[in-house]
Amino acid sequence: MKALNLSTLLPSPQALTVATLPSPTPSSTQYLISIRASACNFFDLLQIRGKYQHQPTLPWVAGSEFSGVVLSCPPGGKYPVGSRVFGASQGAFATRVCADEAALRPVPDGWGFKDAAGLFVTAPTSYAALVTRAQVRAGEWVLVHAGAGGVGLAAIQIAKALGARVVASASTVEKRDVCTRFGADATVDYSDDGWVKVVMAITGGKGVDVVYDPVGLVEKSLSACNWNARVLVVGFAGGKIENMRTNRVLLKNVSIVGIHWGMYAKKEPETVQTTWDGIFKLVKEGKFKGTVFDGEPFKGLKEVGRALEWLEGRKTWGKVVVEIDDEDVGGEKARL
Repeated sequence: MKALNLSTLLPSPQALTVATLPSPTPSSTQYLISIRASACNFFDLLQIRGKYQHQPTLPWVAGSEFSGVVLSCPPGGKYPVGSRVFGASQGAFATRVCADEAALRPVPDGWGFKDAAGLFVTAPTSYAALVTRAQVRAGEWVLVHAGAGGVGLAAIQIAKALGARVVASASTVEKRDVCTRFGADATVDYSDDGWVKVVMAITGGKGVDVVYDPVGLVEKSLSACNWNARVLVVGFAGGKIENMRTNRVLLKNVSIVGIHWGMYAKKEPETVQTTWDGIFKLVKEGKFKGTVFDGEPFKGLKEVGRALEWLEGRKTWGKVVVEIDDEDVGGEKARL
């Protein structure tokens, strides 16, 4: 197979090179997948630099999220050979990968591999945050920070499907337009110091009922909260972990709520299935669509470094996905 194999940590994604390796051998409980598209994430950048909390032992193949076709399945497996699946497993910047059944889901009817490749991380994170943790209700105002990001666009769609009204924040006109295209009722520029006043005006002076924050804007967002608001701590893409004054939490009766989707499989596995059931229901009803960035094509494993560089430089929106091309796999795509 072809893969982006690391024998040493790298300072830049552009240092990634395509290597030819033996095809991986699945264990007795694993699937072997022919990858058709691989999604790029910020944690991929951290991992190739040795700065992520989960670091494989060198050498290893980079990447995690993918979509593709099942080449082999374990006895009694849910997905027979030829099934179209998406999921996550270490080594997704390659033409083949091994994965456990729990890390796979079927590609939704009518979806292509490209959109499906960007679904496994973002959609359940946002669904569990808004439905399970914040329990968003129809008619509420939801503020989605970094609304044009992968989890942000997922959150906008899910909040709208729940009957909420959405204010999305983003730093450029183009990204705010993307938020509107995916259903946001209003947008604000969170790089503008006056964004809180704008949110208060949009909500008629009451403030928002739910804040979805993958950036690290909790403290300032408290000034834009309504009574009994819930603030979701989703991540720290801004690079800063906040220390906040808690008097505003008390005065507005605000709940600060964490969401760590990756731990649900270990701590609360029953919620994983109900979350995916909810997502697939929205997809079937036409209320959730793919969020893949379409402003620049990234085709072939040789393009992964450039795609990651665009992601790091914040030149993109939504999910950045690289399509595996014929040069990578020879005639395998045509045979399956």
